[in-house]
Amino acid sequence: MDEFFAPLFASGRIVDAILVLVVVEALVLLGARARWGRGPAPGALLSNLASGAALMLALRAALIGTAWPGIAVWLAAALAAHLAEMVIRFRRDGAVASPDCDKLARNNQKWRTFGARPPMT
Repeated sequence: MDEFFAPLFASGRIVDAILVLVVVEALVLLGARARWGRGPAPGALLSNLASGAALMLALRAALIGTAWPGIAVWLAAALAAHLAEMVIRFRRDGAVASPDCDKLARNNQKWRTFGARPPMT
């Protein structure tokens, strides 16, 4: 097993394989949204995946021995993408407070069906 994975980690190619999976994930989720109209909003999705991809590239840079400024660039890109996602989500979700924000969330109502008390929040 070492002879398979050791070169992948030493060369950073393991990150390349993960990034291919991230691209496939983006295409599947965007395709599902286009076809069925359900799924995450494209802007939030792409900025989220971009943040993760930048973190993966920072890892790749560290694995292959890149100097710290090169790693810092990828970490800064991850931060920028993450902040962009937060702006998108807060503009969409935080514009108007929900009138029932103090009620139990729909997901927590399942506790009543089993006779247990809902968790304290």
